[in-house]
Amino acid sequence: MLNDWLFIGIFLLIAFLFPLAPILVAYFLAPRKSNPLKTQTYECGIETVGDTWVQFKGQYYIYGLVFLIFDVELVFLFPWAVAYGELPLFGVLAGVLFILLLVAGLFYDWRKGALEWA
Repeated sequence: MLNDWLFIGIFLLIAFLFPLAPILVAYFLAPRKSNPLKTQTYECGIETVGDTWVQFKGQYYIYGLVFLIFDVELVFLFPWAVAYGELPLFGVLAGVLFILLLVAGLFYDWRKGALEWA
């Protein structure tokens, strides 16, 4: 039993150190010379005109998030659609329930105005 917990502890230690190591290496080895040219705003090779800090509406992010959610959920539906002919009744009903939940989420977003492009 102790051996199992030791394995989990080592795994958690490695999981913590693995992403931390490149960050620390970059912190210690990265050059720290700063000059005005490096701190300028750079946009597609041309100098910016006007204020460089522009606020975007949060609605655009919500619209993108809704698209991303439904796009990822369609990835889950693809294997179900491929195996549709070989599924038992429970599998078909689970897929139909999943689609109904997607439609309910879509109607919820529609009613809340998240799909309005303004």
